[in-house]
Amino acid sequence: MALRRITLRDFVIVEALEIDFAAGFTALTGETGAGKSILIDALQLVMGARADAGVVRAGASRADLVAEFDPLDAVHAWLEDGGFESEDTLLLRRSIDASGKSRGWINGTPATATQLRALGSRLVDIHGQHAWQNLMSAGSVRVLLDAYAEADASGVMTAWNQWKEAVRVLDSARHAQATASEERDRLQWQISELAALSPVDAEWDELNAQHTRLGHAQALMDAAQAASSLLEADDSGARDALTRAREAMAAHEHLEPGFQSIGSLLADSLAQAEEALHELHAYLRRDVLDAQQLQQIDDRVSLWISLARRFKRTPAELPSLLAGWKASLAELEASSDLQALESREQAARLHYESAAKALTRLRVKAAKPLSNAVTALLQSLGMTGGSFAVHLAPAQQPGPQGMEDVEFLVAGHAGQELRPIGKVASGGELSRIALAIAVTTSALGSASTLIFDEVDAGVGGAVAHTVGQLMQRLGEAHQVLAVTHLPQVAACADHHLVVTKKRGKQSSGSGFSGVSTVTGSGRTAEIARMLGGAEGSSTSLAHAQEMLDLAHANTLDTQDSHQTRQTLETRQA
Repeated sequence: MALRRITLRDFVIVEALEIDFAAGFTALTGETGAGKSILIDALQLVMGARADAGVVRAGASRADLVAEFDPLDAVHAWLEDGGFESEDTLLLRRSIDASGKSRGWINGTPATATQLRALGSRLVDIHGQHAWQNLMSAGSVRVLLDAYAEADASGVMTAWNQWKEAVRVLDSARHAQATASEERDRLQWQISELAALSPVDAEWDELNAQHTRLGHAQALMDAAQAASSLLEADDSGARDALTRAREAMAAHEHLEPGFQSIGSLLADSLAQAEEALHELHAYLRRDVLDAQQLQQIDDRVSLWISLARRFKRTPAELPSLLAGWKASLAELEASSDLQALESREQAARLHYESAAKALTRLRVKAAKPLSNAVTALLQSLGMTGGSFAVHLAPAQQPGPQGMEDVEFLVAGHAGQELRPIGKVASGGELSRIALAIAVTTSALGSASTLIFDEVDAGVGGAVAHTVGQLMQRLGEAHQVLAVTHLPQVAACADHHLVVTKKRGKQSSGSGFSGVSTVTGSGRTAEIARMLGGAEGSSTSLAHAQEMLDLAHANTLDTQDSHQTRQTLETRQA
């Protein structure tokens, strides 16, 4: 067994719910609108499906969903590689708040939605009620065949991308080769022009500031001279005035103690004035009017500006412009080795062809067994004489998915020509074909829990009983959960869960779903309800009990039993 328990809180119409699951085949039934498929939606969210605020129950702050699994040997390595603990129980949890933000955990360690999806695909295989729509998609058909063939197409896609990149580089080099001489001359000329300047990063800002300062040298000298005169002029200078003020305070501080602190302030001011005069005298002694230095800086600034205008850039961009041209010239020189690039492209093409041919062999080997297995099941699903075939045809052009097109063909009756599935199959036939494919591929997959969400739509009567028997047989090797409206299918289940919608205690009157296990008379009553008989009718109850007895006493007839076992347990050579 794989799935043990699902625990939900404040999810859609569910206030609080905990469901335990058992091994074998479990049927999930209930009246329309009770919330059967909500449980499947919850499990998909736990396994990383896209979340939004709409899944949070009205009035709640967040929805919390937990799925508990028995750990499988197949996922131990995956957990270790992802940094997750391997424990006796595997817990997947997802929390979605009212704003739509979600968080995930695996065994208590935070996990991304991508990680939840990757792990979930190893644990559960879900088939929805609209699975037949995938039969119309070439991509989905190819994925189904590859899954049956146990073929990994990702290597082919990687090889294809590498080949296409090698082709692009080679084409670019060939194009550049035609104009390489002209382009090389242009780059070399541009580089030589800037090389005369040899610009370096941050030089322009420093040079510009120095040029600006030297350009105002006379004004700076005049300012320094004026400040010096104001400080040291005879009689009217600030230094003499400070000296007299300090002496006046000192002469009377014996009469007024407060003059002592004022005198100290004046002494400090006088010391600072002397320091300022010292700095001004040093500045005035500099040879700031060095005409030769100013001319050199002026010439270099002019060259920066001239080259910036010529190449339509700002001066500060010239260093990076030079570096870019040098890189382009180096790339141009490297691309001239066409022989090396051609060898690389050829090697990439051969690698792709080898990977694609290996994938083709796996697909060809699996096509006939899959065709035979699905054809065998169709006989039991009301399409007696019908046949199914996987058709492989060389693609017009090789691609990232391989070198062939994959198509499913079907003949609904004996003697009818095989034709594309979307052109000849009715809605009911499509549902049966999709169910047959789902049963065939699921039986051979790695997931131990299989979920069928109303995939039996469009069938009834004896065919519905056969569907139930198929689910029952699948349950011998897998844990199977089927959401169904058909009493014939539900009667074949080893366990039966019934979903009911009740009235909540909140004043708002919001409803929530409850799930209960039914056995004995309770199960008989549920089958009778599904049959559509009057509630409590002895005739309906007798019919339901007879159906339950038949489902667990009989098996498929000898031929169907052999075909089904062949489908589920072996692959034909």
